[in-house]
Amino acid sequence: MRRFMKKRSTIGLAVVSMLALSIGAYAYWTNSGTGTGSAATGTTAGITVNQTSVVSGLYPGSPAQALSGNFDNGNAGPIHVASVTGTVTSTGAVGCSPADFVVSGSPAANVQEVPSGTGVGSWSGLSVAMTNTAANQDACKNATLTISYTSA
Repeated sequence: MRRFMKKRSTIGLAVVSMLALSIGAYAYWTNSGTGTGSAATGTTAGITVNQTSVVSGLYPGSPAQALSGNFDNGNAGPIHVASVTGTVTSTGAVGCSPADFVVSGSPAANVQEVPSGTGVGSWSGLSVAMTNTAANQDACKNATLTISYTSA
C-alpha cells in the first residue's frame, strides 16, 4: 500500500508540475502600436431619363399635357435623383420653333433612389403645351417634338 501511495504522490506531483508549466506557456507581453490602411471610392455613370407618357394633339393655346417616365440606371447600385427638367430642343418642322412650346412644372417632389436596371423608378410633374402667339403657327402642324431631359 505504501508503494501505491508513493506512486500516487509521484503522479500527482507530475500532474501539478505539468499544469504549472502549461499555465506558464500562456504568459504574454502587452504592447500597443499604430498602422494605416486605405480605401477607395468608385465612380458612377450617368443615367438615362425616359419619357413613357404619350403626348398628341397639341395646338396653339391647348391645355398642357402631362409628361412622365422612368430611368435606365446602368450602375451597380442605386442613384439619387432630386429632379428632372425638360426642354423642347427641336420640332422637326421647318418654320416651327421650339419656342412655340413650353415645358413647365416641377418633379422635384419625386426625389428618389433609382435602383439599378432598365425602366426603373419613375418621375412625373412636368407638362408640355403649345403657346398661342400672335403669329401664324401653321408650320407647327404635324410637328414631332424632341424633348431633352436632364436629371440632377
